Amino acid sequence: MTVVMDRDGGNLARTRRLGLARFENAVRREVIRRGDIRPCLRIVRRLFTALTDTAGVVAHRRGAFERIGWILTDWDSARTQLVDTEARMAAGLDELGLTELVTSIDGLSPVGAAAILAETGDLHRFTSARAVVKHAGLAPRERTSGTFAGKARLSGAGRPALRTAAWRAGWGCLQNNRVYAAHYRHLTSRDTNRLKPTQAQTVIAAAILRQLHAVVTHEQAWDPHIAAHGLPKRSAMIAA
Repeated sequence: MTVVMDRDGGNLARTRRLGLARFENAVRREVIRRGDIRPCLRIVRRLFTALTDTAGVVAHRRGAFERIGWILTDWDSARTQLVDTEARMAAGLDELGLTELVTSIDGLSPVGAAAILAETGDLHRFTSARAVVKHAGLAPRERTSGTFAGKARLSGAGRPALRTAAWRAGWGCLQNNRVYAAHYRHLTSRDTNRLKPTQAQTVIAAAILRQLHAVVTHEQAWDPHIAAHGLPKRSAMIAA
């Protein structure tokens, strides 16, 4: 849509005269400029075919394209602000002298760590790693009443933004951290008390908070062998 709007001002006939090959090249250049690798040609070709579609109220298309232009402007502005914010977050982590420590956890990016620390503050103020997990609301809480004992569920208390930051950090760690990946596979494939993917991801998010606390408070880089020590035997063997 950026090609249609910026190059041809929403003039579909003019864009159509480019031909499919030149249109694909123009879209590819725009996608690369925005930081991606390549466009989805299936979508590009269907959009090019739709340029000559006369269905709908043609008279309203000018207004629709104007609104699309506003959306694209807002999107570009948000992306610029995001890049600036992430750079400032990484710079703040550098100023604290924590970048090398926190990124020693395989898969945890400076921005991911900074997002967590922005919600926790100084990790030294927590008496234990479990306290950080409870602060995020990721600690399980048993449901008991008299003789009734229900399933343990997350407390839901704490800081929602911290839970979100830890959850997002877990995605990168599952892709690049063999210890967490092995533990996740164990949790979702074991014969007893098998967890659903979202439940296992929550466990990984809590593990990241615990080990981030240990790394920062003890001022020692993350060690995969130490990290795997507390895992079930099967997970530890796979990680090794």
